[in-house]
Amino acid sequence: MHIKRVPDGGRLLAVLLVVAIAALAALDCMTGVRLRLALVASVMPLIAARLCSFRRTVVVGCAFAVGQVAVHCVVVPDWDTASALVTVLGALLVAGFSVALCAALLEREAAYDRTRMVADAVQRTMLRELPITAGPLRVAGFYVSAQEGARVGGDIYEVVESPYGQRVLIGDVQGKGMPAIGAGHAVLTSFREAAYHEAELEAVAEHMEGALLRHNSALSLTGTDERFVTALLLEVGGPAAGTRVLSCGHIPYYVIRGDLVEERLPGHPGLPLGLGGLTGEPRLGTDAPPDPYEWVVLCTDGVTEARDADGRFYPLRERLTHWTHLRPAELARTLHADLEHYTGGELRDDAAVLILRNARSCGERPATIPAERVPLGRE
Repeated sequence: MHIKRVPDGGRLLAVLLVVAIAALAALDCMTGVRLRLALVASVMPLIAARLCSFRRTVVVGCAFAVGQVAVHCVVVPDWDTASALVTVLGALLVAGFSVALCAALLEREAAYDRTRMVADAVQRTMLRELPITAGPLRVAGFYVSAQEGARVGGDIYEVVESPYGQRVLIGDVQGKGMPAIGAGHAVLTSFREAAYHEAELEAVAEHMEGALLRHNSALSLTGTDERFVTALLLEVGGPAAGTRVLSCGHIPYYVIRGDLVEERLPGHPGLPLGLGGLTGEPRLGTDAPPDPYEWVVLCTDGVTEARDADGRFYPLRERLTHWTHLRPAELARTLHADLEHYTGGELRDDAAVLILRNARSCGERPATIPAERVPLGRE
């Protein structure tokens, strides 16, 4: 865990440490040789080295050295030269070590910050920040990596505005770590290209399959295990002005309409990307019932398979039924906070959630279901 320094260089903390050093020195002087608190005081410069700025660490270190010399002058006023030398050198050693430690830690933290900035920039090119707007489609949500300090992991998502409508991808790469990120990147780059140029959603899936197979082929030459990816593709406002869904072994998605939450799975779920060759059967999309007042919630199994302290799975559908009155951004924040609370802040897998809604229906939803039904992707 990365411990941050106290804001403002630890001014208040440095003052408290100096006061503590002075108080311990005073107690040492009053108790004499029977009780020595020098060992406790020597911890103060080390605390400053970890949490305070370099300048304030020097101040605390000097206060410690002066305090220890003063204590020995009071407690043992008739010490010999050797004892005095050992005392002074010991105090200076602790103070000097604290200052050197502070400098080394500050240098390491600066290098860590530079590395994190570069990593964040690279990761942002892979996964765009939410929310995302594509034509009339508004996409809220969140992404949480199970790996501490990482912005991306084994889950992927993307939204592309194409001549054939708004196309949405959410996926889950098998495994974790850099191999999973590499496989996810291969699928993402293929989707971004194919989603814009291919007229059929099935052709987009074929391009993603081919990209992952080429990636796996390159991995096999290095002895790295091959990966597969579960994915869900959604096309909104295509040529038929409807909604089309194609599943590549992905978990169901959810539709919120009014106060009702419905779990849906396309009628022709295919195999995950990378495993299509096992059957040779083409992946087929399914037309979804169009409705301008529907919200669509996509997620990965890091959400539905998250567990509490007793090992119970996160009841996503049940939770959503209590939040149908929230707007997409509010729903995303509420769901994220509730998931963190449910798991005690210890997610074991990456978790991604996308909440899709047409700009036309971003106002208050009617209490009753209207007779008119217009596809989700139409203005």
